[in-house]
Amino acid sequence: MEDKEISQAVIGRLPRYFRYLGELKDEGMERVSSQELSDIMRVTASQIRQDLNNFGGFGQQGYGYNVEYLYEEIGKILGLHKKHNLIIVGAGHLGQALVNYMNFERRGFIFRGIFDIDEKIQGTQIRGITVRPMSEMERFVRENDIDIAVLTIPKTSAVDVAEQLVSYGIKGFWNFAHVDLHVPGNIQVENVHLSDSLMKLSYNLASHDA
Repeated sequence: MEDKEISQAVIGRLPRYFRYLGELKDEGMERVSSQELSDIMRVTASQIRQDLNNFGGFGQQGYGYNVEYLYEEIGKILGLHKKHNLIIVGAGHLGQALVNYMNFERRGFIFRGIFDIDEKIQGTQIRGITVRPMSEMERFVRENDIDIAVLTIPKTSAVDVAEQLVSYGIKGFWNFAHVDLHVPGNIQVENVHLSDSLMKLSYNLASHDA
């Protein structure tokens, strides 16, 4: 499996599998067929089997999938069996909302620090985490084993901040700044453009109306 390149489309569906399987597990369901998953997720049973076969299959013909086992295995594939230490750069409304969303910690994503250039909010706390000045960021990242930086800052400063963070040892970015980051190939970036998602919804509404 390690040598096989998995398509981004398959990777993009894994969190949905994980989420729905978690709901089934919480409901006490012990096993599920690909057809039952298909009915819930609106993905064809054939597609589900193909997706999971990329990682070894996990199912038995005539039995289906063990819900708890598949949930745990997909969690491992997604790296959720490990803890990730995060910082947020940008303590505005979006940054504060992300820190206050408790469900991230259930998935192993732990916010350790918040940084902002605004002296008026430096020293304040968001859910018990102190907002620190940017000048403290390098030392904090190195001393607290931070591997992911969440950028909720204007695009004019995001590129420079990302370059600094790479030099500090950051391994990945969850980037909400409205600019695509270009970083070394060993650094992972997930760009989140909220307006793109809204425009996609607008297109689908317009197409449906037409």
